[in-house]
Amino acid sequence: MFDDLGAPVSRRRVIRWTGAAGMLGVAAVVTEACTPAPPAPTTTTVPTTGTSSTTTTTTTVPLALDPNGLLLMPGFTSRVVAQGGQEVAATGLTYRWYPDGAATFPDPEVPGGWYLVENHEIGSTGGVTSIRFAPDGTITAAASICDGTSLNCAGGATPWGTWLSGEEFSGGKVWECDPTGNVPAQVRDGLGVFTHEGAAVAADGRVYLTEDKQGGGFYRFTPTTPGDLSDGLLEIATGPTRFGPVTWTEVPDPSAQTTPTRLQVPSTLPFDGPEGIDASGDDVWFTSKGDRRVWHYRVDTQLLEVRYQTGDGPLDAVDNIWVDPASAALFVAEDGGNMELVVLRPDNSSQVVVRVPDQPDSEVTGPCFNPAGDRLYFSSQRAPVGAAGALVGTTFEITGPWDEFLGR
Repeated sequence: MFDDLGAPVSRRRVIRWTGAAGMLGVAAVVTEACTPAPPAPTTTTVPTTGTSSTTTTTTTVPLALDPNGLLLMPGFTSRVVAQGGQEVAATGLTYRWYPDGAATFPDPEVPGGWYLVENHEIGSTGGVTSIRFAPDGTITAAASICDGTSLNCAGGATPWGTWLSGEEFSGGKVWECDPTGNVPAQVRDGLGVFTHEGAAVAADGRVYLTEDKQGGGFYRFTPTTPGDLSDGLLEIATGPTRFGPVTWTEVPDPSAQTTPTRLQVPSTLPFDGPEGIDASGDDVWFTSKGDRRVWHYRVDTQLLEVRYQTGDGPLDAVDNIWVDPASAALFVAEDGGNMELVVLRPDNSSQVVVRVPDQPDSEVTGPCFNPAGDRLYFSSQRAPVGAAGALVGTTFEITGPWDEFLGR
């Protein structure tokens, strides 16, 4: 991150399409009965403290270097979707630099097709790119769906099929974007003016938000009309401790004209650099990079706890996060560390999905699956591009036996 300067349809397939489109109000996941081959081998038990699980296990498999410079698990392959400063396929659109948060959405006009939306964390020339895919994965079009914004970092998909793009600087706002580009991007002032990172809509219809600052807040926005973010109530998590029940307190001035939002309520709970966030049903997860934690919040009980504390396992510099609704597995991206994308299963067992070697100046961003759940997207935000090796970023797609790997 940067500072302020800079055939019949199966039940499983229905769940995967619904979840990947941002339909996060599904409280329970029903999958087809199957017994997938377990990942192998399990090697290390790692003691943790202050988490919802007392131990975690790390699964290690050999990774092999592929032609695109990624280290992948056996049976998985990658392709380059877009690179900073280069044309996206044959669409005529030049891909902006520094791809960050991302999500996919079903194509309403082409059954089986989808859109991939990507933020660009660039000062003053940021924004959002939308790439259109045919059912067979062919890229058919690309367009900018949000312009004139700055440092578009992470965000989140909504159940009504839009993308929330957050600007990561002290005067940052959230922009609601139509993946198809048919409706112009709209600023949502009610979601607050602060250093926005991620956004996620939970089963209660509220938008949960993270603030990427030392001492940053954990927020929620309740729309006056469900599904309409033009007006509503912004609150911040407060209380005597970050571990246990959370009290939500109204932010007096979401526009932060005189006082930053996180400082307007004395009992605000401070977090050590809140980063990516996602939700499924009543469960909300977010990361904090400073103390390297994955947090878990329950909407129904309002309880907050540490889901995962990094230690001797593969996870290190936690950042962007994405939940696979069909398996409840979390995909956690590293900003630094070994430049890995790591899966964290419901039992807190973890495994490296992909490693990006020899790119120490980059970070892993924007993990998400296509609506069918068989193609994983992510970016190396400042991957070297072209003969000169300009550090402007690359977006990748990974295919392979995802159903078996995740136990869907």
